[in-house]
Amino acid sequence: MSRGRGGRCPGAQRSKGSQFTVSFQAVGRVGQARRLVLPSALTAIVSPCRQGRKVPGLRGFQQVTRMHRPVPHSDLPARSVYREAVQIEAVQRTDVGRVRDHNEDFVLVDEALGLYVVCDGMGGHAAGEVASELCARTILQTVQHAAPPQASGAELSQAESVRLEEVLRSALENANAQVRELGARDPAKHGAGTTCTALLIRNSRSFMGHVGDTRVYLKRNGQLHQISTDHSALDAALRSGMPREEAEAAYTSNMLARAIGPHQMVVVDTLAFDVLPGDTFLICSDGLHGYIENDDELSGHLDESLPVLTEALISLANERGGKDNISTVALRIHADSAEPADEAQRHSRVMEDLAALSRMQLFSELAYPELLEIAEKLQAESYDAEQEIVTEGDASDSLYVISTGTVQVERDHQVLATLDPGCHFGEMALLTSRPRAATVRAAEPTRLLALTRAAIYELFERRPAIGMKFLWTLAQVQSLRLDEALVWRTTTEDSAGEPPPRAPASTSAGSSEERSSSLSKTLQGFRAPLSRRVG
Repeated sequence: MSRGRGGRCPGAQRSKGSQFTVSFQAVGRVGQARRLVLPSALTAIVSPCRQGRKVPGLRGFQQVTRMHRPVPHSDLPARSVYREAVQIEAVQRTDVGRVRDHNEDFVLVDEALGLYVVCDGMGGHAAGEVASELCARTILQTVQHAAPPQASGAELSQAESVRLEEVLRSALENANAQVRELGARDPAKHGAGTTCTALLIRNSRSFMGHVGDTRVYLKRNGQLHQISTDHSALDAALRSGMPREEAEAAYTSNMLARAIGPHQMVVVDTLAFDVLPGDTFLICSDGLHGYIENDDELSGHLDESLPVLTEALISLANERGGKDNISTVALRIHADSAEPADEAQRHSRVMEDLAALSRMQLFSELAYPELLEIAEKLQAESYDAEQEIVTEGDASDSLYVISTGTVQVERDHQVLATLDPGCHFGEMALLTSRPRAATVRAAEPTRLLALTRAAIYELFERRPAIGMKFLWTLAQVQSLRLDEALVWRTTTEDSAGEPPPRAPASTSAGSSEERSSSLSKTLQGFRAPLSRRVG
């Protein structure tokens, strides 16, 4: 993709008419096409820009179809271990399009490493081609050095999973330094840069590293999710709360807020999560996703075989104009037939955990990728029937989410409520160190997901938007609970003329469906403005 050599953004309004003007860094030009990158100083609307780069493209059309197992890394001592292996089918294609005379996209697939990369170069005069290839190859070299393939059957520990996410982050940061140095060495390549999206899959774990506006889609259980965030100026302005009409007037869709190469440092988005048999991934450049009219259209294509769907998507983009290079990597996850029972159990566990989170009002503002990040912070705990989970008067620092089973909330040996899967308790422990106000006991064999204060604070520091959404919803939930308690107390005192007895379970809690429905309706009015500002 070619980007502009210079430009200036017209004045744009940000909430209630506050004016500001922004200039942009030059990053290359071919013909009339422009691709502008915001300077890192513009933090009022977008995240700071940092380094980035990309791999040279290939003319015309390429296809590679594979079935392989990425080789897992060695095990390190840890609490959790990922033993399950998966098989991955992969198809890659890249096409020059109908307008460009050369391909600045670069696609890299390394089956031994389980590494899949799509880069979309910018700069013009061959700089984009060089930047995109340099980016991809630097990532490959970094991963080969820091996380080489190990013997088949090796386990993947939780500690190693955390390390692999950092390896991928470092790989993109290294690529940023290399592309930036390329522009410094060769004046003809000044302003060279690239977008980059990479997936690294080991055992049953996937790690995403992302900078720019290439995208990763995941289709799982019939639902399509975009798990990457576009680092465009337009999207950043919308997330900051700017009305869409003003944002579209101020920024064009090809203005990047973040890329590999133009700046000394780059902020890399990373995400680690479980992959499941049946998952279908699509990594693609904006030369493709810019022509997709809606999610339903893309979702339908992702049900097809990988060779068919990649060819169909390339053809669709060309038929609708093909004004840019078009690149895709499609992946489909298959179960390891050697351990079907273990794989079925893992699939059930992952889906139950995500379903429990998605049912929680506290996480109702979060998009699917953000739920995946929350899920990464959870610790699974199992309890037998009648076993105490928390005890009244004890200190604790964890929120608990019920994945399977039921629990009873008790005070002074009186049952106040029965909570079902998807319900939670102990959320105030994330904010204060006050003793528990009640005892919670498993009513049957129960699996809980525990979220500690330290874990969620670390996530909030790294992803403040998630923290804002969570705390906003928590504040609304607690406010509504306080209102309900005051109304109940007033009604009881008026009717009895004396201090009220303890609330029965139906008054304090009600059924989980009733609580969820009531709270959802009450919070609905708050969601639109919040999602618009921190989406």
